[in-house]
Formats: sequence, structure tokens, C-alpha cells
Amino acid sequence: MAWELTEVPGNPTPLQHSTVDVVAANIVPKVTNALIRQLNQVCPLENLRHVKRVRRRVVCGENSELSIILCLSTGPDNCSEGFSEEVQKIVDNYHLSPFIAKVASCSATSKEEWEEQCKLWPTSYHPPNDIDGVSGFKEEELPSIFHCMRTAMQLSQVDNAAIIVDPSSMQIISKATDQTHQRDTCLNGNKCAIVEADNASLFPEAIEDKADTSLPSSSRFCNGLDREVSCINPFGWMKQRCTEQKTLPSEGGFLWHPLLHAAVVAIENAAERDRRIFPASTTQPKLNGDVENCSDDEPAKRIKIVTNDEDQSAHTACSSDLSERNRPYLCTGFDIYLVWEPCAMCAMALVHQRFKRVFYAFPNPITGALGSVYRLHGQKSLNHHYSVFRIKVPEAYLNGSTDCSEKWCSNSVSS
Repeated sequence: MAWELTEVPGNPTPLQHSTVDVVAANIVPKVTNALIRQLNQVCPLENLRHVKRVRRRVVCGENSELSIILCLSTGPDNCSEGFSEEVQKIVDNYHLSPFIAKVASCSATSKEEWEEQCKLWPTSYHPPNDIDGVSGFKEEELPSIFHCMRTAMQLSQVDNAAIIVDPSSMQIISKATDQTHQRDTCLNGNKCAIVEADNASLFPEAIEDKADTSLPSSSRFCNGLDREVSCINPFGWMKQRCTEQKTLPSEGGFLWHPLLHAAVVAIENAAERDRRIFPASTTQPKLNGDVENCSDDEPAKRIKIVTNDEDQSAHTACSSDLSERNRPYLCTGFDIYLVWEPCAMCAMALVHQRFKRVFYAFPNPITGALGSVYRLHGQKSLNHHYSVFRIKVPEAYLNGSTDCSEKWCSNSVSS
């Protein structure tokens, strides 16, 4: 099995609300071609081009049955009357016994939806191969995408891990693990949480040179759900009494907290990185020239210098404009890689941060908000939508083998 990337659609259409009735009839194989030619002339399926005219299905063991669509149904009881003159002539000439069948009214947007449609009547499905922009990915991105996920899995010890990446340069913006309760790995997982611009990692070369290609404990990925992951077990922090847990500061300045899931910590680390790289956007001067930090409740303001030197004032204002222009707005256009599918809280945080794409490796059947339980990214009421992809990891890699590291394929379909 190779690495595989599949898209998780946000709004799969319920099949029962997207069907239309047609009139069909069983036929013998030798008249199939003749019937198709005649029906395409007298009754073409203009609005059902995605539906195949003939259906073959196996009945009674090895025997196959052929059925053909005659025309659209005009009513629930229109099986033997109400045909056009041409269709009625075909029915009489071939001694057909019409019946009502249901077919999908629209073409499938994912493999999952196509498979459901074919249970009623076969349809055609043409997955997009090269999607630009927010809705997908390019084929040449796949090696870097899988490298990023491998790095996230290597970062994960006994919990979830998140890595934020700028897809335009494949630069790691920040990375983090769960910090929801006290444990020794809390510090280790976030030792390099904030990535400085000068030392930022690039894919794939930096990963091959610096990253350890072995998983910390591959068995935890193979033995079902990991109850240490905060998104899977959001109340796991209650296993130890709060009075027995001491607050653990990390290098990013965070304390353990029930809401500090990996995605949330990674977002905070990205914000801290922005404050370090773009200090002009987050500070403002006092009248005496001293600089103080803006409060969290106040928006970032442009620096305004009170000075009599017009040249110095113009130069400072120009520098401030460039700093604010280059600073990203939240995490707009970034990708995030998560080892485990996020919960609703984390998924909504990703909406607020304006992420472009979300990648995860393992589904979360308990609280998963991006495909397993909910599909939050498909809610039309949200003011931002991102694309969601699941990366299927080869079992050989999970078991510690690196033979499959360069094998990959893609399916822009639902998982």
C-alpha cells in the first residue's frame, strides 16, 4: 500500500434527495446496441448525461440482467402509458415490460457519492486531476505533503501533533503537541514550537537531513484509537486531580490547560512568531518615545512617531507600512497537518484562522468534526471554508518500515 491522499467533501448530498424517476425495461444482450441507437435518437437523456443508459447487474448467482432507460417518468404510475409515439413503438416492437427506476439527478462530486449513486443505477464519475486554488492540490505537491505528515507523526509521542506550513514556500511556521495535562512529553513536544524565520524548515530537503525517519512508537497508530489524544478524549485531563497537577511552563510560554489541543497551541505559536518577526504591528509608542505592548483587547495599530525630524518620521512610517503589509493576517493561506482528525473546537479554530487546507492521517470516530462525525467545513453559514484531506499512511510505514516512503498516489475523492 502506498501513501494516498483523499479529499473529504464538506457537503455530501443525501442520495434520497437527489434522485429522479425514469422508465426502464429489462432487455436481452443481443438487442442492446440497436436499442441504444434508437433511444438516443428519439429520447436522448439531455439532463442526465452522467447516467449510463444500460445497467448490468448480477442476479441469482452468476446470471446477469440488462436493463435500459427508456425515458423520464412523468408520474409515479407511468409504467405502461404516457410514452411518446416513438418510445411506445420501441416498447411494442421489442415486447418490453417497463418499470420505474430511480437514478441520480446530478453528477457525483466525490468517489463516495458516486459509489452510492451506482447502487441505484450506474453513473459516470470523472475526478479532477489537477485542481488549483483553495479547493484542491497539484500533483507535484504530493511528495512535500507526505513529508509534512511524516514530520507531524514523528513529532507525536503519546498525543496529537500539529504542524502549520506555508504552502508557497513549504516553510514550517509552527508546530506543537497537546498540552492538556501534565506529563513529561509536554515540554519535549513543544521544544521547537516557535520556528524562527532564519531557521525555518523547508520540505523536502530539510526533513531528509534533520528529521528522524523512525516513528516514536509506531504501535500506537496501529492499535486503534489513542485515548491520550485530546481531540479523541477531551476529558482525559481529568484522570489526574487538578490539585495534584502543577502548571508546566513550556518554551512557548504556555501552561497546561484542558483546551490546549495541538491545533490551538500551534496557532498560538504562529501568532507568537508573527509578534517576533513583525513587532511594529503589535506595539505602539508612548508620547515620550517608549514602546509598550498593545493590550489583547485593542487592535494592532500602525506606529506613529512624534518627532520634529520629517525625514526620520517618513522613513519610520514607510518601514511600518512594509511590516504591516508583509505580515500575514492570522493563518490565511496556510496549511495545517494533524496526526488525528480534529474535534469541533479545533476545527472551528481553524475556520477563524483562515486556513487554506487541513490534512490529517487518522480519523476520529468519537468527536471528529471533519468527516467522521461532523463535516463542519461544509457548513454554508460559516464565513470561511477550507479544504480537508485525509492522508492514508501505509501499514508498512506504521510498522517501522521505510521502504514505502517514496511510494504515493492520489485520489481527489472522499475518504
